[in-house]
Amino acid sequence: MSSKRHHADLVREVVSSPKAAGQAGFAASWRRSMIHHKIDPAAMPHDERLTEAEIRARREASGLLLQIAAPVLDRLARAACDAGCTVLLSDAGGLILDERVRAGDAGDFHASNLAPGSDWSEGAQGTNGIGTCLAEGRPVTVWRGQHFRSGNTGLTCMGAPVFGAQGDLAGVIDVSSARDDMTEGYASLVALTAQDAAQRIEGDLFRTAFQGARILSAGPGENAPQGVMLLALDRDDLVIGATRAARKYLGLSPEQIGQIPANDLIGQGPRGGLAEAQRAAMARALARNGGNVSAAARDLGIGRATFYRKAKSLNLGV
Repeated sequence: MSSKRHHADLVREVVSSPKAAGQAGFAASWRRSMIHHKIDPAAMPHDERLTEAEIRARREASGLLLQIAAPVLDRLARAACDAGCTVLLSDAGGLILDERVRAGDAGDFHASNLAPGSDWSEGAQGTNGIGTCLAEGRPVTVWRGQHFRSGNTGLTCMGAPVFGAQGDLAGVIDVSSARDDMTEGYASLVALTAQDAAQRIEGDLFRTAFQGARILSAGPGENAPQGVMLLALDRDDLVIGATRAARKYLGLSPEQIGQIPANDLIGQGPRGGLAEAQRAAMARALARNGGNVSAAARDLGIGRATFYRKAKSLNLGV
């Protein structure tokens, strides 16, 4: 029996057997692929691509994401591509928008349909680094035999979600390898690097969406394990924007955005991160302006009275 036929039989067994499903790392994704998306694991991988005009339209729809991601992808590619990997950026629908790959490796990856214009959603390809990352909203590393389709089992794919300024999924950064000698340690390192790149893009998307607002860290650090934790505050100190991780960390509901004062959130996080961030921002403004409260308040976009009130609540002597 060929290895591809054996893989397809294994997938069917896992999907049909509750006992086997508990032993497979991507059993839930395999079940979605077979039962919900009705994909045959033995069928040849979906290899259709959009036309140039269709790709251009999808890229235009994700223009800001592509613009902000470009330098981040370039940095990631300098390390990953030298190791024979391809670096890909998809939109929220799983369509590959952009790539970074060495010319000598492009043919092999494109033959596996890892190319701009290809649909790598779970509904098209089953379990994979892009589609399963989108379906589960979390970073994933899909080793060769963990892919759903037999034709994709030569790949190892590491996907990291990119969240937009409103906490919605904007796309995925995926680093894929076709090397047989890919080790677990190296894959873990690449996966962490991809996650860091995704968080950098998310932070830049948020700052761009809230230009003119004050941006504060809402937790223990922008690149903390919980994700990018940033808040945007207006002149009246209302929280007008929050990243996905910040919303979860502080328990912010969509209805509270634009309605809740930042003061009401101070100390609500497990480590009081917002209070520390506000105190630090005010202290820096004072230092830049030689202790002049009026000038510091202007720098922060708040009134002098508001500055004094907040300084008192944060035990910042002025």
